Amino acid sequence: MSITAERLVDEALDLPRQARAFVAEKLIESLDETPSSELSPAWKKEIKKRCQEMDQGLVELRCAEDIFTKAYAAV
Repeated sequence: MSITAERLVDEALDLPRQARAFVAEKLIESLDETPSSELSPAWKKEIKKRCQEMDQGLVELRCAEDIFTKAYAAV
């Protein structure tokens, strides 16, 4: 890993939790991105709305592992 990449990782790890999640999400998205994977304006609006709700504490975030465990138990 280059010094620049190491420095970037170190700085990213110093970010607040929500900012780290945002950066991680964008990096993961970039791995799967294809030229035709542009989001529709409606999805962009919905994503922005949901991010604002999280930032403002208007929604309860829950652990994905707990949600999947409950869903699999219900099958």
